[in-house]
Amino acid sequence: MSRITRKGKVLLCAMDQGIEHGPKDFNDKNIDPDYVLSVASKGDFTGMVLHKGVAVKYMENYAGKVPLILKLNGRTSIVPKDEIYSSPVASVKDAIALGADAVGYTIYVGSPTEAKMLHDFSIIEQECREYGIPTIVWAYPRGKYVAEEKSVDMVGYAARVALEINADIVKVNYTGSPDSFKKVVAAAQKTKVISAGGSKQSDEDFLKMAKDVMSAGASGFAVGRNVWQNPNPEKIAKGIAKVVFGSD
Repeated sequence: MSRITRKGKVLLCAMDQGIEHGPKDFNDKNIDPDYVLSVASKGDFTGMVLHKGVAVKYMENYAGKVPLILKLNGRTSIVPKDEIYSSPVASVKDAIALGADAVGYTIYVGSPTEAKMLHDFSIIEQECREYGIPTIVWAYPRGKYVAEEKSVDMVGYAARVALEINADIVKVNYTGSPDSFKKVVAAAQKTKVISAGGSKQSDEDFLKMAKDVMSAGASGFAVGRNVWQNPNPEKIAKGIAKVVFGSD
């Protein structure tokens, strides 16, 4: 955990959207993983989240500059989310071979395929304990049994699931206020809670959200589009890092 934390906090740069979102999130500049990795290597990020193909083809030149978190499952947005399932696309052995310092795995809590994802993760979690690397669970309530994905009750439930299955860190969606997010953090207990950055916002709005998230007792962020879609990514990355880690 010490390799992907600083002062006990977490700040991940994420570029794992390519499978689920397709090319729509990218422009002519940031569609190139080299550009995003260059941004991440210059920021104060404690990890870079990538799928296997990008890690294999691009990460070598950035090894030692920013820790790799290998995302082990994925899905497209083409399949209706009522039956949502994120299938394995890489293994813990792949992560070790690529020099990853942690793995990421998505579980859609409340999906009809929830049991399969929980089973998949149980195998991953055991292998990670054997290798001594942390697990980060993307815990999103989603599917035909979930009415409100970002309600406090549902996000808190997802955070608690992450604790119960022994995730070291859980990434959830922000619930909109510090008071409500405190309940999510409380549900996760000793599993560190980090907030998803979400869709691109103005710098002012995002930094306010970051301050609210941290004031609720969260441990940090996994942010992608709000950094590498920004016209001045290094500046906003420094601003987020100051909120997460405080001043040195």
